[in-house]
Amino acid sequence: MKAFAFKPKLVSTLKNYNRKTFMADLMAGIIVGIVALPLAIAFGIASGVTPEKGIITAIVAGLIISVFGGSRVQIGGPTGAFIIIIYGIIQQYGFEGLTIATLMAGAFLVMFGLLRLGTIIKYIPYPIVVGFTSGIAVTIFTTQIKDLFGLTMTEVPSDFIEKWIAYAHCFGSVDPWSAAVGILSVAVIAVTPKFSKKIPGSLIAIIIMTVAVLLLKQFAGVSTVETIGDRFAISNELPEAHMPAMTWETVKSLVSPAITIAILGAIESLLSATVADGVIGDRHDSNTELVAQGLANLASPLFGGIPATGAIARTMTNINNGGRTPVAGIIHAVVLLMIFLFLMPLAQYIPMACLAGVLVVVSYGMCGWRSFAALMKNPKSDVSVLLITFFLTIIFDLTIAIEVGLIIACLLFMKRMSETTDVKVISDEIDPNDEADIETGNLEHLVIPQGVEVYEINGPYFFGAGNRFEEIMAAFGDRPKVRIIRMRKVPFVDSTGIHNLQNLCTMSRNEGIQIVLSGVNPKVEAVLKRSGFNETIGNENICNHIDLALERARKIVDKFSD
Repeated sequence: MKAFAFKPKLVSTLKNYNRKTFMADLMAGIIVGIVALPLAIAFGIASGVTPEKGIITAIVAGLIISVFGGSRVQIGGPTGAFIIIIYGIIQQYGFEGLTIATLMAGAFLVMFGLLRLGTIIKYIPYPIVVGFTSGIAVTIFTTQIKDLFGLTMTEVPSDFIEKWIAYAHCFGSVDPWSAAVGILSVAVIAVTPKFSKKIPGSLIAIIIMTVAVLLLKQFAGVSTVETIGDRFAISNELPEAHMPAMTWETVKSLVSPAITIAILGAIESLLSATVADGVIGDRHDSNTELVAQGLANLASPLFGGIPATGAIARTMTNINNGGRTPVAGIIHAVVLLMIFLFLMPLAQYIPMACLAGVLVVVSYGMCGWRSFAALMKNPKSDVSVLLITFFLTIIFDLTIAIEVGLIIACLLFMKRMSETTDVKVISDEIDPNDEADIETGNLEHLVIPQGVEVYEINGPYFFGAGNRFEEIMAAFGDRPKVRIIRMRKVPFVDSTGIHNLQNLCTMSRNEGIQIVLSGVNPKVEAVLKRSGFNETIGNENICNHIDLALERARKIVDKFSD
């Protein structure tokens, strides 16, 4: 295995860096910083933390991901995918528990990168990714109903179904002004791209609605629209690094959510980097990217931040505005820092209904309903994984959804793999024109001697194939003197396959039957020898091609006949 090489893209891109590239990165970084501001605030509040923690995450994690990442254009920060898992951890373990879980997730991500698991993670089945992404989108939308319509509720249940029941009971308390702000915010965000490609609709909506609510309060006496300042105390002070107190019991209890954060962060960041590659014609280093994501999640919680990952929407904004090196991501973090230090107090006037509208649009973008609908036309097994992951995400939580979804997907994959392995019985004679492992020059049909059975395994020989092979042989009532197993089309064998072969040899020997292997490829033969299987069967009974195996079988039959 090739050693891991940590190669941040920043190092390679700075070699030919020039003024023109810097100006493009500067403009892109400023625009992405502005785009990231309302999203960071909204994601922070929706996750159950204060607004500034969302911005701190975007600053710290965004900076580290750009400096150390394996993608030229990746923009990191808090994302909607983490909202549900963060909120659940805070409810159960408190913010201190979230800090520990994020630190653990960062360590896991670094380990994933060092172990070169970047390419493997990208093979997580598509139905699982769509299922939990769509489930997260529905859950985010559900959590915003109270603020979107200004419902009067003393407490919002955490359970999905109970939440909707509570909404139904309280829908008579809708505040028309809050509902108007929320719905108009969604409308402004939806129509902005038709007029402006540079300035994000979410920022325009926040500015318009904040000014409108201030005017309504000042001149019309409307004070029912809740703002960030009504719910949170806003601070623009930079936090000091703080390491939480950890106990072994706390660490053990947080392993599962930490792994969920790590896997989710890995999937989203690598998906974002892959999409970016297709647009700019580059190729990211997935393992370096995972290490950078891990470092970001190790640093962010120390300063009061929340989990972070690569953000597809902000990364695409970066690309569309000319960003082509990690410098744009660094500038985006600096812009956010300046806004945090000098403009953060103004955030207290932002209406909660407007932020809810921003998140409603985010949830719509995440839901991927077209992909969901397309997958519903796929094989039933894929549909099952999709629906199970989706409903587990919205009814229970993301941790259970990912775990169960992966288990089901793995089981279906193993079932499909076993079905690709074919075991057949060859009787009477073998046609050399159809064979690849017969010695050159032997063009006559090879007759299978009396008392010899020939089986052929076509495909990987692992537990599924081994069980089927035993079933096929059990169906034959005759007891031959020799069983030839042709393995010329077996690309690999696992420990279960070896165990089945050893059992077969032992049972066959007890019944007076000799096993002979034919056409074993060098890799499979090396695995068999390492396991000691050649001592069980005898080296003379492992033949390179079928005519040698038949010759060996004739000698054994003749020996029995003497």
